[in-house]
Amino acid sequence: MSPVARRLVWALALFGLAVSLTSLYVHYKLLADPGYSSFCDVSSTVSCQSAYLSRYGSVHGIPVALFGAIWFVFVLVLAFLDLAAPDSVRKSVPLYLFAFSTVGLAVVLYMAYAAFFVLKSVCVLCLATYIAVIGLFIVSGLTRSMPPMTTLPRRFFDDVRTLVRHPLVLGVALACLAGAASAVAFFPSEASLKAAAARQSAQQAARPATDSERSEFVRYWESLPRVTVPVPSDGAKVVIVKFSDYQCPACSRSFFDDRPILSKYESLYPGAVRFVTKDFPLQPECNPSILRPFHSASCDAAVAVRLARQHGKGEALEEYFYGHQETMSPTTVREAARTIGGVQDFDLGYARALAGIKADVGLAQLLGVRSTPTFFINGVKLEGPTAQTFDLAIAYELKKAGVIK
Repeated sequence: MSPVARRLVWALALFGLAVSLTSLYVHYKLLADPGYSSFCDVSSTVSCQSAYLSRYGSVHGIPVALFGAIWFVFVLVLAFLDLAAPDSVRKSVPLYLFAFSTVGLAVVLYMAYAAFFVLKSVCVLCLATYIAVIGLFIVSGLTRSMPPMTTLPRRFFDDVRTLVRHPLVLGVALACLAGAASAVAFFPSEASLKAAAARQSAQQAARPATDSERSEFVRYWESLPRVTVPVPSDGAKVVIVKFSDYQCPACSRSFFDDRPILSKYESLYPGAVRFVTKDFPLQPECNPSILRPFHSASCDAAVAVRLARQHGKGEALEEYFYGHQETMSPTTVREAARTIGGVQDFDLGYARALAGIKADVGLAQLLGVRSTPTFFINGVKLEGPTAQTFDLAIAYELKKAGVIK
């Protein structure tokens, strides 16, 4: 390669690697830390979270950003060979780079289509990665000294034999490739990260709040406005209304974290707390306030749970959905509705259940719900509260009502 092309390849590869590692860090934090908000979540349209937590963000539980980082490591290995390898190998580097960049270009074009036309959002880190890959494709394609593409298989085996006779160069290249393979093998899966986040949240909820934390919470709580939520109390002193989506990871965490808290208060003060779940699927098919499809099966899941409640199996189906979000699709939702929820007439009851979901969505819009999960505890709005905040809010409202002395 020419000196200018060589410098451009190094610059674009290092830039792409830095962006990919940043993307990987953001993806990791979104999974491991329920309260994390990334710097690239600017608005509903410019958002990294919508991309990373969508079905396009991972492959078999491994973030796409990790594969991007590995891709750029391969490019850097080729750039290293262009500097340190024997002349016969260096002549083949532009060919390898062009072939490798062509594959990368195909991938980023698909990812760009998914972002702009399916998710209808822009991830700035993803966009920077696309620019780096396209730049490498253009630079490699303009290299005049590139051998014919048809010679690639023969050159590859000849170059491997040549590199065997230069152990230092071969060792550096293999070390980079081995490190990339190890990253895929040992990077925590989405399931393990979500489980760790759930354990962290549970430990936080189990720790009793200190007096100073309770005092601080009371000041915070009393500063929040209260609205009227048209849900009957049925004699309860605390009415909790939760707007949720069955494919929302934060909704899943709150479902499992909040159940022991609600059970505790029901055991201590029977009938004093009423908990009501409302549907707010992040899917345009049943929620007109959603302009792009965050989820593909949340409308069907909400219908399935409503129909399962008629058979007394709504809670079991909720638990299944929240525990199996990675595999949810319209097909798997209907199968679970039949086998777990006892729903044999899904299509027959669909329209009526969907009308109820749209009524919940209409109420959510009146109350200013923008995300899931959103709670209203005696009319006080909380967006994605921690388990400890949820517990403190119930205890404080019960104390105000005179239930807790």
